[in-house]
Amino acid sequence: MKTYRFTAFDKTGKTLFDETWEFADDATAKLQGQQQIEDKGLAEQTHRLVNPAGKLILFHS
Repeated sequence: MKTYRFTAFDKTGKTLFDETWEFADDATAKLQGQQQIEDKGLAEQTHRLVNPAGKLILFHS
């Protein structure tokens, strides 16, 4: 398992969430990460999910 960082912000730039999530690979992170974002009700907030190397996996502004 690899550790990914999820961060979500409100419109003023305040951090709403800053969490680490674990996934097997980038493809799994993209699918399951999107589901977790929707479950938290953050799909329309600015957010990003990055892999351990810092590559963006998901981004919404």
